[in-house]
Amino acid sequence: MESNGDDSILRDEAVASSNAGIAGETSVVSANLILDRVGEVALALDLDGLSWKLLERLPSDRSDCCGVKRSPSEAAGIRLADIYAVEFIDHALIPESNLSNPARCLLREDSQIYRFIVHGVERSKCHPCRCILGTYVFGHKDQQVCQMWVNVINSCLDQELQRPKNLLVFVHPKSGKGNGRTTWETVSPIFSRAKVHTKVIVTERAGHAFDVMLATTNEELKQYDGVVAVGGDGFFNEILNGFLSSRHKAPYPPAPTDFVQSLGDCGDVLMRNTNIRGGEGHSGTCYTDDTQFLLPKEEFRFGIIPAGSTDAIVICTTGARDPVTSALQIVMGKNVPLDIAQIVRWRTTAESKVEPCVRYAASFAGYGFYGDVITESEKYRWMGPKRYDYAGTKVFLRHRSYEAEVAVLRVNSEETHPAEEGHWRRHFRALRSLNKRQKVICRANCEICTANRDVSSQSKPYSHPGEMGWLSFKGRYLSVGAAIIACRNGRAPDGLVADAHLADGFMHLILIKDCPRAFYLGHLLQLAKRDGDPLNFEFVEHHKTSAFTFRSSGKSSIWNLDGELFQAHQLSAQVFRGLINLFASGPLV
Repeated sequence: MESNGDDSILRDEAVASSNAGIAGETSVVSANLILDRVGEVALALDLDGLSWKLLERLPSDRSDCCGVKRSPSEAAGIRLADIYAVEFIDHALIPESNLSNPARCLLREDSQIYRFIVHGVERSKCHPCRCILGTYVFGHKDQQVCQMWVNVINSCLDQELQRPKNLLVFVHPKSGKGNGRTTWETVSPIFSRAKVHTKVIVTERAGHAFDVMLATTNEELKQYDGVVAVGGDGFFNEILNGFLSSRHKAPYPPAPTDFVQSLGDCGDVLMRNTNIRGGEGHSGTCYTDDTQFLLPKEEFRFGIIPAGSTDAIVICTTGARDPVTSALQIVMGKNVPLDIAQIVRWRTTAESKVEPCVRYAASFAGYGFYGDVITESEKYRWMGPKRYDYAGTKVFLRHRSYEAEVAVLRVNSEETHPAEEGHWRRHFRALRSLNKRQKVICRANCEICTANRDVSSQSKPYSHPGEMGWLSFKGRYLSVGAAIIACRNGRAPDGLVADAHLADGFMHLILIKDCPRAFYLGHLLQLAKRDGDPLNFEFVEHHKTSAFTFRSSGKSSIWNLDGELFQAHQLSAQVFRGLINLFASGPLV
């Protein structure tokens, strides 16, 4: 390509832009280059990104690199925010079939030019939440011109401070269908291209990631911009608990007075560590053993690359169960806050001593049906994800209910669907067409999740000024479930609670009272249906709350925390608003 003296100008402009980072400036770097599969274009770089304009008319049957036919005057481009990497790929032959006659004249006889690739992120037209890889190959006969473009684009990308540089990656090789290692090998080139350094640990046993996170000091963690889990919800729960167990210090969850009294000698401990007076909320300071690692810490984020059986957290935070989408959102430095529930087990069994044990959950805590399914499924891990269907069918046919006491901290915004005792045939309706709840679904840049988020107050547990005291229940339940997020998955496309939010400081407590098996089947079928309404049954109670307590009337009980077993006869739970941040953008639709 003839430069006509523009090469030196381009180099000077590129160096100036590289030094200034084009931050706060409106300078433009431009030159004529060859765009692979298109032809000669005028390429320009400014604060918004790359743009190019065709300088020659394409034949009527030709299209650009995205498959879109364009006229000579039509411009195209890509935003800087959608570029995740750029790399120089040396010289190579340009297929002459991709060039019209005017462009061929600008090249040497052997049609060899130096090239560089701009790697971008595009949205799938079929699945708007899914990100796909886009590449744009530019060429020039002068190697220095190509290298200048690579340098100046990289300089611009370096100004994107939210993008990670160093990550600690845990790979669960047996997660889901046992494809954790393969999943990482598929997406690892994305991290390499984006120049994100990764320290990869392939776990060798259950609890391996927990032990590593627990043993890692804060000084060591400061070397990383975040931690990435290649696996499922249970694997992420393991990493989360290893991280928080030594760094998150907070008062125990609030509890009604009768719950404290039932704890016996430990009642005084709970009284000293939490505010149990109804209507005043729960207070206290959330801190770590290192004052330089306060939580939440927005610059330190967690990422999840889905390789599990359900991947509910990924689906709710990205909108797609796709490893490439998750990897791209990680390297682009996307950020979304996430509520975390702190679960305190006071007694393991009815006869055991009071020994507080703290665990954390990011998506769900369930008892009864949910605990039985996870317990039964452990016997069939060799089946992979299908074990949940098999175990769920067995537990459903068994149709066991459990006696328990539950207390919920009421708030003004609470929405409840109370159950009515008896008269099941008269009161049962699959759906209520009237008085349905107005659902506000959590999306990217959700106003509910970002409203009233005072950064200075985020070191404290979330407090609701509208707390109205405790509401207690006692009876037989098929299941007790606390959904911190919507919990969307392949078996429940809208989740357990369609309008649950990622960071509003609430969880949704769902109590399924004992009922005939056919009625419970109706509830489960609504969960499995898109646009279903599983909460509109007479035997379903739904409470939007920031805290609850639980006490089993049996000898022992098994809970499901993010897909992990947790035995607890007596427990209390509270939500910490936006306690951690994820490399995710939130679902677009």
